[in-house]
Amino acid sequence: MNLISKPARTLLFFAFFTILGIFSCKKENSGASSGDQYNASLAAAESNAEAEFVFNDVFDNVMGVNNDVGMQGTGVFGRLMSNNGQNERPLACFTVDIKELAAPATFPLQITIDFGPGCEGKDGHTRKGKIIARYTGRLITPGKSASVTFEGFAIDSILVEGTETISNTSVTGNRQFTIDVSNARLSKSNGNYIAWNNHKIITQTDGLNTPDFALDDVFTIEGNSSGQLKSQTLLATWQSEIESPLVKKFLCRWIVEGKIKTTLGASSANNQWTAELDFGSGACDGKATITINGSTQEISLH
Repeated sequence: MNLISKPARTLLFFAFFTILGIFSCKKENSGASSGDQYNASLAAAESNAEAEFVFNDVFDNVMGVNNDVGMQGTGVFGRLMSNNGQNERPLACFTVDIKELAAPATFPLQITIDFGPGCEGKDGHTRKGKIIARYTGRLITPGKSASVTFEGFAIDSILVEGTETISNTSVTGNRQFTIDVSNARLSKSNGNYIAWNNHKIITQTDGLNTPDFALDDVFTIEGNSSGQLKSQTLLATWQSEIESPLVKKFLCRWIVEGKIKTTLGASSANNQWTAELDFGSGACDGKATITINGSTQEISLH
């Protein structure tokens, strides 16, 4: 199954960071018409967003295990507010195994989050298998990092492979994370797949005076990605670049500001498809505009 169900209107729904692609698309057995290119571009955008969702989810989970290795309470470790105003505890259908790799030293430390045969989260997504993270220290400490691998890990039946490296690249007065995803592959039971590589820099611009409290945090995101998808007979490759830094507020589920410049797969300068995605000027309203070849429409983020 797809994590994203309606390509034209819901390809930008994911929770933490959003990057679309600069696409180069082709059919396996024939040259692509403009309609084919348009459909392939949507498929590539959808796949890029799907990969972003998966690895942003992993980031949140690796960061949120506890305050010894990160900042407790993000991802599946988060607490939700119930109807009576009380904090609910996170789901308990997964286990956490902590192993000191050079005891008695605390670090390096390996943490395995095991979702077993299936664990449905409060976000409606079902995770199974293991996320394995090796930490050199607490991730909010400059210079520390975590390397993440997977063992039979899947989200909603999409098998996840690859490596995600999270590094704290902060300097004085500025919290920053550099995230690199390499040789990622999201495989589906019908043989379709997404191959993906990603590099992004996340800089905290607000909330620095409360390092153990996430609710007032604001981040900017810069970076690029590249990937390939196979969907039945369609092959598509893409590259992406954030044109203007994206802005993400912890208390808002959507990107609230920033632009992504997209060039769709035509090779001729006279037939160049361009698109610009604009998330607005800071309002948490779930709205964005997308302009393709001079035609602009408003979209809803889900």
